[in-house]
Amino acid sequence: MKKTIKYTTLLFLLLVAVFAIFYFTYNEPLPKGEQGKQADELASKMLKELAYEAYKNTEVLEWSFRGKHHYKWYKQENIVVVSWKQNKVILNTKESDKSEVYIDDEKVVNSKILKQARDFFNNDSFWLVAPYKVFDVGTERRIVKYNDKDALLITYASGGTTPGDSYLWILDKNYMPTSFKMWVKIIPIGGLSATWSDWTTTKSGIKLPTKHTLSLLDLEISMGKVKAKNSNADKLSKSILKVVKHETYKTHTF
Repeated sequence: MKKTIKYTTLLFLLLVAVFAIFYFTYNEPLPKGEQGKQADELASKMLKELAYEAYKNTEVLEWSFRGKHHYKWYKQENIVVVSWKQNKVILNTKESDKSEVYIDDEKVVNSKILKQARDFFNNDSFWLVAPYKVFDVGTERRIVKYNDKDALLITYASGGTTPGDSYLWILDKNYMPTSFKMWVKIIPIGGLSATWSDWTTTKSGIKLPTKHTLSLLDLEISMGKVKAKNSNADKLSKSILKVVKHETYKTHTF
């Protein structure tokens, strides 16, 4: 018993020491930057490079997150099919009470699973389309000097799952995002980075990431088979949305 307590204490102290090393090695203060016209112009240049107009018109996006959560997002209709394990949720992002929950293909009432689906979508869609959200309601834009170049600091002052989080977008000479640095509530170390360099150009014309690599231990986040298309290119999806009932969503497979 005493040996077990001793080993547990040593393990705890080791973990504390490792965290302390990581914290003092990697932690960075949140840069201040300046709000105003220049920051907004930089954000607009990034959106232009990403084909933001095509993003606004894109109707269907498909991806997965680390091979665990699977999505088909009917963006114009505010409907997302979220699947994980034995669960499937037809998530209405605007009117939550119209959402539907299925466990093993059986429709149920389960607020916990519904909340999980909403939280999964908020997080996992951010890793897919975050650059397109820089002018969302509640965002603050600041221009920051990073390695003698202009970078874009976005703070989500309100809305979303974790308001107050900030991201510093690092751009190349064409204003294409290559990475961002994070100051977020769920990570106690500020300034950790993630790549935004493995892009694919989709059928709808927008650019989306296929994976990210985090600076912390080189952890990789796979986005699966990323797709984006519109109703003209996918008449079947349009037909499903406008003609059939939600029962069709229930039997949808990825």
